[in-house]
Amino acid sequence: MRVLTGIQPSGDLHIGNYFGSIKQMVDAQKNSDTFAFIANYHAMTSGGKDLSKLTMQCATDFLALGIEPDKSTFWVQSDVKEVLELYWILSSFTPMGLLERAHSYKDKTAKGIAANHSLFSYPVLMAADILLFNSDVVPVGKDQIQHVEIARDIAIKFNNQYGDILTLPNFRVQEEVQTVPGIDGQKMSKSYGNIVNIFGDEKKQMKTIKKIVTQNVAVEEPKEYETCNVYNMAKLFLEGDNLRALQERYKRGGEGHGHFKIYLGEVMWEYFREFREKREYFEKHQEEVRNILNIGAKKAKETALPMIEKIRSVTGIKY
Repeated sequence: MRVLTGIQPSGDLHIGNYFGSIKQMVDAQKNSDTFAFIANYHAMTSGGKDLSKLTMQCATDFLALGIEPDKSTFWVQSDVKEVLELYWILSSFTPMGLLERAHSYKDKTAKGIAANHSLFSYPVLMAADILLFNSDVVPVGKDQIQHVEIARDIAIKFNNQYGDILTLPNFRVQEEVQTVPGIDGQKMSKSYGNIVNIFGDEKKQMKTIKKIVTQNVAVEEPKEYETCNVYNMAKLFLEGDNLRALQERYKRGGEGHGHFKIYLGEVMWEYFREFREKREYFEKHQEEVRNILNIGAKKAKETALPMIEKIRSVTGIKY
């Protein structure tokens, strides 16, 4: 089974990136054929400022968080140009109405992101990313499910004309982390400015955590944990007795939300301790990171070429 995921190099990684996608990919390395790429073409839909620097930062972060190049194919999207060729070909099999119904496009433009063709056709490029590599499973957050469904729809239209060439992908969502909440309770996203970064200064991270929106309840009163943004973030890092203990603290009363925010900061800082140490190493060895990406691009290209050759042949592009 081949599992594929990508992440945009659009800034500091946050815990929504990790639990929504990266952790699933790291876990998949144990028993799946894993493909992980840095989606720098996609990042251009949000401006692409300092893209080269952010791409290297993203690669460093990915490696620190557990992507292992010996177990995965790990590369930068733009290093395998065949994805753009397939993007154009698939555009001919993509009804306008399909893209007009895309929730992500509507959400982003509603948030003030400029409407342009790349943002509108984002799902087609994502379909090319998925279909070029015969991906069976695509781990995604809840907001990306529709994009995988669009990739399936496009693949079906293509296959109806040329035969069973493209593999129909399935999405995978971890139910408990379908949508990781941001500090305002909405889905955590850089676009919404409500993120908690994975790496960085401990004091700055705690300062961000203290901004998490909570209900105004007296310290001595019991508190609802199910609807608390702090709890819903903390439960990503806890399980078993530790999670039940936090629930009891909410129900018992005697602590304010500020206490729970401090606890969340401590838990989060400890959880990522080992990852921070790995990141320090890769930050000091950027040539090693570039070499890993180059090797990954060659591996990805070797996988992509037979598929694009077959597509060129059936469509008549190859003559």
